[in-house]
Amino acid sequence: MKKVLVICGPTSTGKTSLAIYLAKKFNGELISADSRQVYRKLDIGTGKDLLKGSKNVGYYATQGIKLWGYDLVDPKKNFSAGQYLGFAKKAVETILSAGKLPILVGGTGLYIKAVVDGIPTALVPRNNALRQNLADKKPGELYEVLAQLDPIRAGSMNTSDRKNPRRLARAIEIAMWKLEDSRRFAIPPTQNKKGRPDVLFVGLCAEKEVIFRNIERRVKKRIDAGLEKEIRGLLSSGVTWKMQSMSSLGYRQWREYFEKTKTKEAVIEDWTKEEKRYAKRQITWFKKDRRLQWFNITENKFRNNVEKLVKKWYKEGNGKKG
Repeated sequence: MKKVLVICGPTSTGKTSLAIYLAKKFNGELISADSRQVYRKLDIGTGKDLLKGSKNVGYYATQGIKLWGYDLVDPKKNFSAGQYLGFAKKAVETILSAGKLPILVGGTGLYIKAVVDGIPTALVPRNNALRQNLADKKPGELYEVLAQLDPIRAGSMNTSDRKNPRRLARAIEIAMWKLEDSRRFAIPPTQNKKGRPDVLFVGLCAEKEVIFRNIERRVKKRIDAGLEKEIRGLLSSGVTWKMQSMSSLGYRQWREYFEKTKTKEAVIEDWTKEEKRYAKRQITWFKKDRRLQWFNITENKFRNNVEKLVKKWYKEGNGKKG
């Protein structure tokens, strides 16, 4: 039976480290499920594990393990969940055809959901003409447009989404697409249920204070690693603050610093706060999925406990030894 392992959870819980450990134990390969790591040249701020890795065609090799999903697109270009889905499906099939275990690892819940469950709206194409018409509208105006087109979708949006022009424009794009031909929306899921692989969901968690301390340490580490220099290089290469890549967490907070209207200390403070808010949103997202089996990273031998669970699941249905 085809099997896929998912390692997910909030930021700063050591997901990639655990995934590499399990890949060594179960002959696996990693697929990054991180919406920031898809951009080339956004390395330090996105936490790519590249220092000991080497780039090959389509993947990085780190600690002897293949890691797919980094550097998929130029930072001057947009990248959608639909594009990620197309990439990830091919990566899963490539890994399975090699007789190995695909390990989907990351904190972007939408990406994981797209691969495992399929998201019909991820396949809705961009409407550049529509986006151009919406470009000058403020978030409040965009929300009103969406409310007229799809009041249910508008009503389901949280406060953050209602203030996000890109997400509002995408929601309007989808609503318009559906209205043009309602039959279009009968998109089949990613795979038929009969052909779907057996998926094990492992969620990593910790007390809020632990995650927050890890975030603070990681922000400092990325500053020390030269994130400011990396951003300066991106800007000098023609990447602008209006581009999707620079809206990434850990990058957008630097805009006012480079425009000389905010101190570096204020940038670091704002960035740290946003990372913590992001972790809370991730926890909320993943807790809705009852398929996840949670492991607290502060508990003794938690890694061994995860390994035991994966070993039992991996052997079921295919007779493989762990």
